[in-house]
Amino acid sequence: MDAVLAIDLGGTKLTTAVVDATGRILYRKKLAVERGDVRMCVEQLTEAVRDAIASPNLGQEQIRAIGVIVPGIYSAETGNVWAPNLWGHEQVPLRTELERGLTLPIVIDSDRAGCVLGEQWLGAARGFDDVVFLSLGTGIGAGIIVGGHLLRGSAGIAGAVGWFALNKQHQEIYKHVGCWEAESAGPGLARRFGAASAEEVVAAARNGNTLAKDAVQESARYLGMGIANIVSILNPQVIVLGGGLMQAADLFLDTVSQEMAKWAQPVAARQLRIEITALGEDAGLLGAARLALGNLALIA
Repeated sequence: MDAVLAIDLGGTKLTTAVVDATGRILYRKKLAVERGDVRMCVEQLTEAVRDAIASPNLGQEQIRAIGVIVPGIYSAETGNVWAPNLWGHEQVPLRTELERGLTLPIVIDSDRAGCVLGEQWLGAARGFDDVVFLSLGTGIGAGIIVGGHLLRGSAGIAGAVGWFALNKQHQEIYKHVGCWEAESAGPGLARRFGAASAEEVVAAARNGNTLAKDAVQESARYLGMGIANIVSILNPQVIVLGGGLMQAADLFLDTVSQEMAKWAQPVAARQLRIEITALGEDAGLLGAARLALGNLALIA
């Protein structure tokens, strides 16, 4: 059976998997990613591909293509990747670098695109053509499918929703991460409570700390406002929520839903479904596989 190699190149980890056309994962390996040095990162990716192809567990499976998702901006026109968490603000010709060492067809896209494709293919958005995957963790980003097609924007930047302007009082931090991200992502929640991490705030809230509960609810209100903007702009059928903050979904969701309904276009809000990721950390990995399979026209 034909299969593809999916690569999820994250800010801290590199995950490779061999996936068949049904979405079955036949092989998986996770490594700490080489950061800072582009050449070392490319060498690590190339070696990971060769290890997967040589795996004795594949049997008769034949790897025919490679799908890669990256934590940043990918330009299909140039093949360049901007991934500041990996190698700074340099535009890196990742597609060209990988093609030098590999002979299989390669398709690259952002991790946002990977997550929404994975959830649409095999997860919480299966069967829907208008979908947004909202990643809520250290940052905030959105993968967007409109009419069954990925929305990337003219420079591959569509989905940078963390830059939504939700507070008329501009703050210095908004210049660096955007207003919505500063107010709602994990570091913003930690700052609001004066903790070292969002996990500390969540733990304190679960233990009954009133100030921690207030901090969580303020972040949830901002989340609801931002989601309302997405609903009014795109009118999606479903928004899938993923990322580290969703480990505390039970503390957020009621307030998020109420704020969304208060601020969003009412007809669009009433028909919207908000779902928690069904694939978890595999969403991006399976999305990378979906990209590669689509590139081969093995599935529609």
